[in-house]
Amino acid sequence: MADLHVYIGYREVSSWSLRAWLPLKKTGMPFDETLIRYRLPEHKQRLLSVSPTGKVPLLVHRRDGAEIKVWDSIAIGEYLADSFPGARLWPADPVARAFARSISAEMHNGFRPLRDHLPMALLERHPKAIDDVDAQADIARVAEIWRQARDNWGRKQGGPWLFGHYTVADGMYAPIVTRFRTYGVELDPICEAYIETVTADADFRAWEAQAEIDPPQEPLPD
Repeated sequence: MADLHVYIGYREVSSWSLRAWLPLKKTGMPFDETLIRYRLPEHKQRLLSVSPTGKVPLLVHRRDGAEIKVWDSIAIGEYLADSFPGARLWPADPVARAFARSISAEMHNGFRPLRDHLPMALLERHPKAIDDVDAQADIARVAEIWRQARDNWGRKQGGPWLFGHYTVADGMYAPIVTRFRTYGVELDPICEAYIETVTADADFRAWEAQAEIDPPQEPLPD
C-alpha cells in the first residue's frame, strides 16, 4: 500500500481530477488511486465517507503517523510541490513562479464561458465554430497566457512546457488542451506546439488510455 492515495472521478470528464493526477504522477512517487463513479449512490457515499467536501479529487497522504487529506486541485498541486521539491513543480525563478501561480489561480477561478461552451469530453471530437463572445474571449486569454509563458520562460529554458520543465500550471491547463482538441479550436503555432507537448506526454497518454477502457459513464440522474 502506497503512502499516497488519490480519489478521482470519471477520466473522460473530470477535469479537476486530471489537474491533480498529472502533478502527482510527475512527482515520481508511487500512489494508489480510486476511481469514484460519483453518479452511483454507493460510490458517492464512499466518497462522502473519506472526503471533507464529498468531491473529487482528494489526496490522502499517510505521513509521520498521520493521515493528511488535501482536496481541490490547486491545493493538491501546492501540497505536492512543498512535499516533493525535487519534482520542481513550480519554477525556481521567483518572477516565473509568481506568474505560474497567478495563471494557475486564474484557471482555477475563471473561464466559466469556455467551460460551459466547451465541456471536457476527452475521447470525443466535435469540431465546431465558437460563436459565443465570452467563450471567444476566454480562448484568446488562454492563448495569451500560453504565449507569455513560452516567450518569457519556456523557450528560454529549453523545454517544451510553459516554463520549460513541467509545473503545476501545466496540470491546470491540461483539461483546456483537451477541450481545444475536442472542438477543433484553431490557435497560433506557439499554442499548437504546446497542445502537442501536452497530448504527447506519456503521463497524459496513460490517463487517456485508461479512459478508453474504463466502463462507460452512468447516465446523469433525471
